[in-house]
Amino acid sequence: MWEKFFEDGERDIRATAPKEPSARARMVTERLRAMDEAQARSNGAGGKRRWGRSKPAAPPARPEGWRTGPAWQEMNGRTTRRRTGWSVVGVLVAVAVAVVAVHPSGALSWLPGGLGDGPGASNGADGVNGVNGASAAPLTPETARPTGAPSAAPADMPTRERPFAGSPAARWESGAEAIRLPEGKAKAVNGVSAASVEAALEGTRDFLIASNLDREVIMGAEPKKALALLDPLMGDHLAELRAGLRKPTVKNDPVWIFTRFDPDEVELVDEVRVRGRLTVEPVRGTAGRAVAKGDYTFVYALARQGGSEVTRVIVRRVIEVEAVDPAKFQATDGHVWLADINSEIGNDDCREGDGVIRPQFLADLENSPMPTGEERDPYDRSRGLDGATEECGVVTRT
Repeated sequence: MWEKFFEDGERDIRATAPKEPSARARMVTERLRAMDEAQARSNGAGGKRRWGRSKPAAPPARPEGWRTGPAWQEMNGRTTRRRTGWSVVGVLVAVAVAVVAVHPSGALSWLPGGLGDGPGASNGADGVNGVNGASAAPLTPETARPTGAPSAAPADMPTRERPFAGSPAARWESGAEAIRLPEGKAKAVNGVSAASVEAALEGTRDFLIASNLDREVIMGAEPKKALALLDPLMGDHLAELRAGLRKPTVKNDPVWIFTRFDPDEVELVDEVRVRGRLTVEPVRGTAGRAVAKGDYTFVYALARQGGSEVTRVIVRRVIEVEAVDPAKFQATDGHVWLADINSEIGNDDCREGDGVIRPQFLADLENSPMPTGEERDPYDRSRGLDGATEECGVVTRT
């Protein structure tokens, strides 16, 4: 019995004892381990990342009565779109979207508005009366790029009677008179005569007015005056622009050059508020060429057809019109050669290719998806329009 017991115990010990793996087994194990580590690195910090595109699992709950109570006044976010409208080669390109949408975490997101161009500016609530009823003088014309965004003002709701309440545009000038030529007599630039420079400045002003301030164009009509200003020598580029107006597409959407709304949906409540400047710059490296550059922000107060709620859309255009020496470059007298347009649209539904800007009202925002893009102040004229992204962003106020 004892002998059998020891034999069984010895057999069980041999069966359960650990065995040294063979050299081949060790090589296979090491290769598998290396492959696992490589896969982990490709999925980890060393891989590509995209920021700001994911959507939260669930948007934050809205306070009760947000459409009728104080929260209704504080929960209004907007989207903004950004894009290069037309490059020097004349192609309408969707370079970017940076857009206005729901931003409930930013209290007073669309209501606050600075009424000056920096700290210390007056805080008038509209173009006539200040917050306390005192007179608020209009701002002086802009002559250089501001150093910062307009300061914030107390929250105030826009209405049909006071459509720019709570907005920096309350003290901006209105209409075509806000687009003025630089003070003093035009001078020759980079081999371009003073007369040609002045003509380019005037053409830039006229095109901005015809494409952004003509009330019929704003309400969806064909921008005939603006098109007539363009140089016929632009040929295919001009034809492409007309085609976009007839049948807009994602890649050829006229809103990146002309401000247009759907007249069946909205109506313009007041005159358009405008702020910006005209300048002249030489085209470096090429004698006989200069550009007249217009950098303007337009603020539109709109209401639904027959509705009482008022919302605002902020459109910024930076356009360049060439001035040339006719002895070196072809040009048609009395017309403008559109060299470049960059645009940014604030408080838009981010829809592409339908040929109009569709502003967002509170009812639209209730069921809108939560945007996750970069935040941007549409009134901040201290920044340029370079570096656009292909994401919907959030404006901090309208």
